[in-house]
Amino acid sequence: MSALATHNVTRLLIDNKAFLALALLVAVSAGMSDNFLTLDNMLNVLRQTSINAIIAMGVTFVILTAGIDLSVGAVLALTGAFAAAMTASGLAPWLSVPGTVAAGAALGAISGLFVAYGRVQAFIVTLVAMTILRGAALVFTDGRPIAIGASEAADTFWQLGGGYWLGVPIPIYLMFFVFVLCWGVLHHTRFGRHVYAVGGGEKVARLSGINVNRIKISVYAISGACAALAGVVLTARLGSAQPTAGTGYELDAIAAVVIGGTSLMGGRGRIFGTLIGALVIGVLNNALNIMGVSSYYQMIAKGAVILLAVLIDSRTKASS
Repeated sequence: MSALATHNVTRLLIDNKAFLALALLVAVSAGMSDNFLTLDNMLNVLRQTSINAIIAMGVTFVILTAGIDLSVGAVLALTGAFAAAMTASGLAPWLSVPGTVAAGAALGAISGLFVAYGRVQAFIVTLVAMTILRGAALVFTDGRPIAIGASEAADTFWQLGGGYWLGVPIPIYLMFFVFVLCWGVLHHTRFGRHVYAVGGGEKVARLSGINVNRIKISVYAISGACAALAGVVLTARLGSAQPTAGTGYELDAIAAVVIGGTSLMGGRGRIFGTLIGALVIGVLNNALNIMGVSSYYQMIAKGAVILLAVLIDSRTKASS
């Protein structure tokens, strides 16, 4: 095999490392447990993965601009409480769900304003937002769960998290709907090209005539909207909004993005990779649960996978 062919094969393997990791993980898990590849378990994995995947796809836009969003878990908790309160009051889901997603987008856009015009580091802005919104969720709920109630509106709302269509959980459809939407926006629109350009070099993007501030605000709004939709799904599935919901979800979302091959330095990554990264985490959690591994060891295993993904990304960037 020529040096060029070897280089091409190596590059192909590196570019698809998340998919290869997922395939390897599935193969190992199937070999260790006969229950892993059953239809019910596969649907369960996808349903459990859906919330993290929806959040992670929004976070992908932020990380592609070399930013970070630590507030998505708190946005999920607060907007989930909004959704539960509106549903309990009898408001129809076709009004409460778009209103909740819009609220999430607005909360994300506020963070984006501070990042874009306040020139404050995204880490600090979203860390502060996480603290404030987490407190706001506790204030709004008075520290107690908000039940969606028992009404026609509540029954319809519950379907978004606990219902099935053609034997497949509805959250899975929502996950793939968000994937297709984000994929189309990111890879087939001018806005998507501008997102990559800002992450690749903010100064060059400005000189090219791109409104960098608008792009930054928009990506944080997208992240907030996705977190709010995930909050709707979680609240619907549980039948209530928990004031502490979403704790640690920001780390799982960032992990899915990084495992999927998106660079923390911005400018490089794919939505498809993020979906695969979320599935890697979902399959890993499910396999460890089936094998009866303690949740403490699961945290260690997840951390090791994330660290390995970051190391591979750093080596890849250094050699490119």
